[in-house]
Amino acid sequence: MTNLSTFDPNSVGNPNNNIFGLPFTEENAALILLPVPWEVTVSYTAGTARAAEHICKASLQVDLIDTDVKDGWKQGFYMRDIDKKILMKSDYLRKEAELFINYISQGEEVLDNKFMCKIIKEINEGSEFLNNWVYEQTKELLHNNKLVGVIGGDHSTPLGFYKAIAEKHGNFGILQIDAHCDLRRAYENFKYSHASIMYNALEEIPELIKLVQVGIRDYSPMEYDYIKNSNERVSTYFDKYIKEQIYEGAPWRQIVDDIVSKLPQKVYISFDIDGLDPKLCPHTGTPVHGGLEAEQVFYLFKKVIESGRQLVGFDLNEVGFSPNEWDENVGARVLFKLCNLMVASKVNTHA
Repeated sequence: MTNLSTFDPNSVGNPNNNIFGLPFTEENAALILLPVPWEVTVSYTAGTARAAEHICKASLQVDLIDTDVKDGWKQGFYMRDIDKKILMKSDYLRKEAELFINYISQGEEVLDNKFMCKIIKEINEGSEFLNNWVYEQTKELLHNNKLVGVIGGDHSTPLGFYKAIAEKHGNFGILQIDAHCDLRRAYENFKYSHASIMYNALEEIPELIKLVQVGIRDYSPMEYDYIKNSNERVSTYFDKYIKEQIYEGAPWRQIVDDIVSKLPQKVYISFDIDGLDPKLCPHTGTPVHGGLEAEQVFYLFKKVIESGRQLVGFDLNEVGFSPNEWDENVGARVLFKLCNLMVASKVNTHA
């Protein structure tokens, strides 16, 4: 156990400590955060590969109190160092991807260009490498009985973690906060695109028995058909539906109760920051008008925990960075809430 007798939670965040200025090591922290600096397949604005380091810096401004989870931080949160080799690989392949996206956006045929064929092969192989790396890292942490959260990067980053969760916990469901369905098959020819994460998860992980999406407001006809033909394996709460229900007098609590009822006992939270109103995340990779307030989402999460369901993992991704650190600040506060929820779920499950 970490000796907290000399640590002052009311003082300024110490940059010599870890995330949120906390004085924990990986060994004595209950929750380990794995940064995944990867954004190879982003299709609009880049920058999320360096989100974890920016969030960590901004986290020093977060006061250590969560009125829903008293002293949750005392369980210990620790973020691992960013793997520079992964970041370098992402930077290299990102440049390749930009060339490829520009090429196909002009209507050119990939098979007519050997160089483009080489690029797509390298990117897909790189993404498989990344998936395996995340799987091995998170599998080891879960084996050591750590709670685990992943910080992206783009939304393609947690697939390996999903697979480790499936091995550890068996059947589970994902609660996805997002502006997008991410149900495209090999979007832009990238098998493991950020826009294909949930499609790949559903196709490759049979233990993923339920996907509940909240805040969706930008999607393709194919994705809409996929949801309709999923035999209720996918339940999607479109932003338009949520807003219309509220406009007609439905309380958020009623909508939340319905969302929670769709979830199985074991729940994983996948939080794409663009699920929020873009005033909270203007520099996210693919912003879309509309969206949720942070407190709406936190209330939903609170009710998931209160329902007795077990939170088995989470990811936070697509956090951009800005000159005034606004996106990072919001990202850090979302991360603090997710960390507290994880330790609260552990306590409630073992109570």
